[in-house]
Amino acid sequence: MAKQKIPVYDICKVKKEPYRQNDFSIERFGNYLAKHYEHLHTPHRHSFYHLVLFISGKGKHSIDFNTFPVKPMQVYFMAPGQVHSWHFDGNVDGYIVNFSETFFRSFLKDASYLEKFAFFNGISVDDVLQLPLDVYNKALQLFEEMLTGFDNEGDSNLDMLRVLLLQLFITINKTAAAKSNSKIPQQKLQLLNTLRRLIDQHYINLRLPKDYADLLYITPNHLNALCNDLVGKTAGELIRDRILLEAKRLLTNADMTVAGIAYELNFKDASYFNRFFKKYAATTPDAFRQQYAATT
Repeated sequence: MAKQKIPVYDICKVKKEPYRQNDFSIERFGNYLAKHYEHLHTPHRHSFYHLVLFISGKGKHSIDFNTFPVKPMQVYFMAPGQVHSWHFDGNVDGYIVNFSETFFRSFLKDASYLEKFAFFNGISVDDVLQLPLDVYNKALQLFEEMLTGFDNEGDSNLDMLRVLLLQLFITINKTAAAKSNSKIPQQKLQLLNTLRRLIDQHYINLRLPKDYADLLYITPNHLNALCNDLVGKTAGELIRDRILLEAKRLLTNADMTVAGIAYELNFKDASYFNRFFKKYAATTPDAFRQQYAATT
């Protein structure tokens, strides 16, 4: 069993000092990098939500093993638990916001409100958006207002920060909706989001579509039809994708053995895990680890 896993950074570790509020932080990205980059260019996770708007610079950032070029007017979002790293060429600037899972808890009646935004679904290709000029200019205004409100310390500003952040999400969500170019009924989207959330919670022990169909009170055929309709995959493929993603995340840790990873992911033995990984990743766990190490 492994002794060391991917670093998980808590918001208290990266928040702007000396401000006492631990549920929210906003900072100019250049300042943030100057303080934290030595730790953040290697793969890591957050226990909080995280977003960055780039206004200048170039480089690349990797989210769950998908790499995206850094461009001005680009925004990316991350949900807790995703693995990412940064690699920049020269000076990069913009804005960074971190907020905890509890930041909106006392503010929003709907505890699952953030799930309506596709950029927080934990799927890396939906996390990165290139903003049109009008949306970008509005985003700049909202970031500046949040930065001003955050500098005016005190809990009285928290509700204003929440309002501004939600306004940012709603504004950018229009771009995300245009990107997907789909008119999927909200009920179907909610069911898919619930499925993904259940897979995140139970993929270690529940491996069959029937298990999730039972939790959703629908038939396996209905579940597979939903998945095929919305994402072009079966429910079984979504489950396997989640297991494979976690395997890749764990393989980035040099101190974890393949046998230890197999055990953590509830495979009956390392050979079975090796066969699973090679079948769906088209390479062996050791080869993936070596290739990833060579590119970071």
